[in-house]
Amino acid sequence: MTGTMEQEGKRSRSGFGRWIRSRQGQQLLIIVAFMIIPLTLLIVFTYFPFGEMVKFSFYKMKYATPIDKRKFVGWQNYIDVFRRDDCFGALKLSLYYMVGALIQLVLALYMATILSFKVKGGNFFKGLMFFPFLINGIAIGFIFKFFYTRGFVFDTILAWCGFNPENLPYWLKDQAVNNWSLVATSVWRYFGQNMVLFIGAIMSVDAELYEAAELDGANKWQIFKAIILPSIKTIVTLNIILSITGSLSAFEQPYVITNGANGTGTYFVIMNQIAHTSQKVGLACAMAVVLLVIIFACTLLQKLFFKYVFRDAESEDESYKAKKARLKAEKAAAKAQKQKGVQA
Repeated sequence: MTGTMEQEGKRSRSGFGRWIRSRQGQQLLIIVAFMIIPLTLLIVFTYFPFGEMVKFSFYKMKYATPIDKRKFVGWQNYIDVFRRDDCFGALKLSLYYMVGALIQLVLALYMATILSFKVKGGNFFKGLMFFPFLINGIAIGFIFKFFYTRGFVFDTILAWCGFNPENLPYWLKDQAVNNWSLVATSVWRYFGQNMVLFIGAIMSVDAELYEAAELDGANKWQIFKAIILPSIKTIVTLNIILSITGSLSAFEQPYVITNGANGTGTYFVIMNQIAHTSQKVGLACAMAVVLLVIIFACTLLQKLFFKYVFRDAESEDESYKAKKARLKAEKAAAKAQKQKGVQA
């Protein structure tokens, strides 16, 4: 019996050895070898720190607090996120950036639709509008900090246009306009990125669909609504999701330009102050978890919204595919008729 088991063990080991030396076995080894390093880095530097952050959100602690002296407070930190005026009020500021993001996307889609077709100097305008996205966010913050300062660039330009400098508001101090000033900075920076993404999507649309639409007498708005928009719905959805989530996590402009003063402290700026200035690590971790849940919820709602908005896109797309096929058939028939005339 023992000899039989040893023979079966040797046979199984030799079979495994042959399989591991086979093409399929070598492919599996290569896949596992390439996956080990990125998965290890992902777990060590992403999932493990995230798990620790969630754990810290249930404690009252500072960075230097020893493990045995951390006070477990349960859900109190999460309750404080919604009770504290600075935490919950910072979430309201995200509405400014969301409005700016929607305006930015509309402008980017409008310019992309124009520049996707033959326009004189189109490449120059594309580069000019995309250039702000290449500038470092901190540098943009310092640029606009001086741009909006009283008596500097923006006030001088408005004075040239006939405005009285004495009647102009303090763009970074007046709470009626300072958040809109920061939103304008974000729109200026990210407008070009969204425009380029839209241009790439629009240029991938089959040109023969436009011909089919023009044969049916469609105007520019109808072509945009029935062909361009349904064809780029994936990019539109992606850009809106990125813009909304970016609005919730705005940090660079308010931090560099105003440092969160005069009611401009966004959620990330307040979180930074609570974590690094007040040393309330548990509360800051709870704020981060709450923001993550809000972003997930917004992403889900946006997907459901666009699924409803583009519910007829497939049928419209199919109708224009039929028109495209009809156009090809008409061209083929005309070509055959022409060849018959030549032969005759």
